[in-house]
Amino acid sequence: MDKVESHNSPLTINKQMFIEKLTKNGPVLDEMSPNHSLVTGDKVYVRVTITTDRNMEYVHLKDMRATTFEPVSQLSGYTFSDGLWYYKNITDTSTELFIRYLHKGTYVIEYPLFVTQSGDFTNGIATIQSMYAPEFGANSSGIRVSVGK
Repeated sequence: MDKVESHNSPLTINKQMFIEKLTKNGPVLDEMSPNHSLVTGDKVYVRVTITTDRNMEYVHLKDMRATTFEPVSQLSGYTFSDGLWYYKNITDTSTELFIRYLHKGTYVIEYPLFVTQSGDFTNGIATIQSMYAPEFGANSSGIRVSVGK
């Protein structure tokens, strides 16, 4: 999955990962580079950016995650973020969002994860697709994650 390249249509998706660093001025998010090694206990933020050039209904977003990551919030339910209402479903391997109305524009969704295991992992991709017009779909590129001891 880490070798998958991004694909876009009128609907686009971009996935970034950030490491939370604690500084004397408070927490700071540093973007993860491909050769960055995490350690167990790190707090990582996933940022998914969605852009669409038209209004859409019934859109499904699936963001896969590596075995090493555990979501901070384990609860599924309706959420409002960045002007967007969606149902968030937390599973063992992914976070899924079910969006009833996706209005034209750009939306940013973030959520935190904890690093729980050491090793080398494939984090997977984020995919988005209209449930009733499958030609409107996109996926992000894959990410490789290395966790030291």
